[in-house]
Amino acid sequence: MSDPVVVTVGSTVLELVEGDLTELMADAIVNPANSELKLGAGVAGAIRTRGGPAIQAECDRLAPIPVGEAVVTGGGRLPARAVIHAVGPRQGEGDEEEKLAQVTRRVLELAEERGLKWIALPAISTGVFGFPMDRCAAIMLGTAIAFLLPGSHLERLTFCLWGEEAFCTFAEELACHSIESR
Repeated sequence: MSDPVVVTVGSTVLELVEGDLTELMADAIVNPANSELKLGAGVAGAIRTRGGPAIQAECDRLAPIPVGEAVVTGGGRLPARAVIHAVGPRQGEGDEEEKLAQVTRRVLELAEERGLKWIALPAISTGVFGFPMDRCAAIMLGTAIAFLLPGSHLERLTFCLWGEEAFCTFAEELACHSIESR
């Protein structure tokens, strides 16, 4: 397991960790969702398994939502209080980079609107949606840094990455940005 990478962006701590998103005690974790908000495989499946049926029941009432949008449900039995379900693009559907930037911004906006202090995100769209990890890292980190720099109420933003390859890709991308290391 890789050591966390921690930097400060404005007044927010941005960190990269390798691990299981469903174990974090963040205010909210982000589910890389499909438009129907069905908790199937990958991160969504882990959220369903660990969080229990209440999360899917809430999703069923909120679905469908378009690509680039996000909604919030309770966290069920997860350590996190809430889940932000973010619909990222599928590779090959067109305009994927803008859609990924849009959904990343929307997640951060929802966190601000709800007064959340700590949220944790995975690498959205890189699983069954097939989006390349390196492009995901560049887009998600660039969007997050641009959002946080003018000032944010978020105290902590965690990118929780599954596996060493994902972690290293995000760490390499973060190193390209000139921000203060901790």
